[in-house]
Amino acid sequence: MTKTWREPTGYDRAGWGRWRRPPAPYDTYMASEGIPVYRGIGVRRVQDLELGAWRRLGGRGTFIQLYGTEGLWGGYVVEIPPASALAPERHLFEEVVFVVEGRGAAEVWTDDGPGREVFEWQPGSLFTIPLNTHHRLINGMASGPALLLVGTTAPSVINLFGNAEFVFNCPYAFRDRYDGGEGYFRANLQDIEPDPHRGLAMVRTNIVPDAVNCPLPLDNRRSPGFRRLEPALDRNVFYLWIGQHETGRYSKAHAHESAAVLICLKGKGYTYAWPREAGTRPWESGRAEWVVRQDYEPVGMVSAAPMGGQWFHQHFGISRGPLRLMAWFGPFGRGTGREPGRPGEQVLDRNAMHLEEGGSAIPYWDEDPHIRREWEAALRAEGGESRMDEAFYRRPDGSGTGG
Repeated sequence: MTKTWREPTGYDRAGWGRWRRPPAPYDTYMASEGIPVYRGIGVRRVQDLELGAWRRLGGRGTFIQLYGTEGLWGGYVVEIPPASALAPERHLFEEVVFVVEGRGAAEVWTDDGPGREVFEWQPGSLFTIPLNTHHRLINGMASGPALLLVGTTAPSVINLFGNAEFVFNCPYAFRDRYDGGEGYFRANLQDIEPDPHRGLAMVRTNIVPDAVNCPLPLDNRRSPGFRRLEPALDRNVFYLWIGQHETGRYSKAHAHESAAVLICLKGKGYTYAWPREAGTRPWESGRAEWVVRQDYEPVGMVSAAPMGGQWFHQHFGISRGPLRLMAWFGPFGRGTGREPGRPGEQVLDRNAMHLEEGGSAIPYWDEDPHIRREWEAALRAEGGESRMDEAFYRRPDGSGTGG
């Protein structure tokens, strides 16, 4: 029933003052697909999520919309039955796929192309589907289902057009993305170059055969010995990277806007996140209840900066081996982010710079002492040993140590 609007009297404010958030077009689309929608700060293992029959695709699945990614990018897990395939589809949003379990193949084709291009995938493979091409994902195993984790720019696209029929049935061919030429799905991990915005290690490839074990160049930005590589998949705006903390070391806390979701590929660990209003030492200042924690193992996920962003967050490996993480940002990243500004302005690598340098990272010597104590105890419980040198906790001017 339509209500009658009444103009406020005197100096009263118009409107109700509070309301329930309406569903965005992407929320309506997810509900219409008839599968579960998982919402939260993270999940220990996507393999444990409840799946529902996905009639349109022909498998089983669940949407994943972690806190802080709403309206920015979306994800889902889909299971392909043994010796079967998902229904063919095409769409105007980008899609990246990580293989959690199983082996199979993908078919990609266009309406006016020379034929179907086929490539194979296995556990740990990471690949992209060319924008708005027809494609079909096939489970090559008769012994069991295949499980895929998929990230998409669907929220941005569906919320913009507000019409799923158009998004899934637009005939336009993006030939600048894919023209059916041979070699599109040939792996290239050797030709490392600096990414054009920040100078970090990047490779131009459309498939990574084994993201769990591929070599990573030294980076040192998140922790001593940290390694990192950006696979630039196609010409996607969907941004991602693969990183690894050395055994017995953990990352510095840092803050940035929402969008980043970390996916555990190897090892075992947890992430702490807390609002900047709680300060750099929330346990010491009596604000421990402001801190949220997400534990994970392969293949778990955590929203690094939830609840609107600019939360401090810190990642800890507690296994005997290294902690390898893959970060998915959706269409926000590669040095641009969502901060206001004009092209050509100088941008600082704030996430890697300490607070005292104008960045957003908390140096080890300024972190809450609880963090180190708890991590060392958790590491010992798993049979691991700390490799955090005492020098890491010492201020550069030698005025004392944190912890």
